[in-house]
Amino acid sequence: MTEQILDGKSILVSGGTQGVGAAVVRAAAAAGASVTFSGRRPEIGEALRDELLAGGARVAFVRADVADPHSAAASVDAAVAEFGRLDGLCNAAGLTTRGTLLDTTPELFDEHIAINLRGPFFTMQAAVKRMLAQNEAADEAHGIPGGSIVNIISMAAHAGQPYLAPYSAAKAGLAGLTRNAAYAHRFDRIRINGVNIGWTQTEGEAAIQKRFHDADDDWAAQAAARLPMGRLNQPEDTARFVVFLLSDRCGVVTGSVLDWDQYVVGAHD
Repeated sequence: MTEQILDGKSILVSGGTQGVGAAVVRAAAAAGASVTFSGRRPEIGEALRDELLAGGARVAFVRADVADPHSAAASVDAAVAEFGRLDGLCNAAGLTTRGTLLDTTPELFDEHIAINLRGPFFTMQAAVKRMLAQNEAADEAHGIPGGSIVNIISMAAHAGQPYLAPYSAAKAGLAGLTRNAAYAHRFDRIRINGVNIGWTQTEGEAAIQKRFHDADDDWAAQAAARLPMGRLNQPEDTARFVVFLLSDRCGVVTGSVLDWDQYVVGAHD
């Protein structure tokens, strides 16, 4: 049985219907949290919600598109309405469609910024406002204030492949935002960290590989054979670490953007 390190906490996960986001939803629920998760496809979100509810988890799904700041903020309100408070947020919604510096259109660039940077920005804004209000009430009641936010970023924030130009730009912005917000709210005891995930085997990545790289059905096995550890990162691997960062086990750590990959940035043969 999973240790209940999020017991009693209310957690919101954006982009929680598939991939890393869905893995975080499952892991957080298994760790004892009440989990609200958002996504753009209600049929997938509701199916995951019903599955977890049947297993005894405390979960709720809200349809939201983080590209719309109002929708992003409304997901925070939905989490509070469902479970009474908000203790943690994981921004997992993301877009990985391809584009180079030379062929990226303004529309594609704006789409990446909207989902990969602006969405997390305004979800964090709403979440931090809620946490500050809770902190004030906790102080008055001699409780323990605080909160935790984890942003799913990317190793591409360091540079990325040429075909990830708008994605890399947006994710680099999210890494900077993570540190800025962590510094701004450290004395509010709201911890804000990020995870630069590497190549991860998800449903979305499979679709991207086939759409943009003419990949075969066994693309993951072919990719794994070329990697140092012999396998792609799995969503569940990242999810367990995100749960740790969201929990009190993480201690005082804030403002960290941690590389979660099998390559070492800056190292050369």
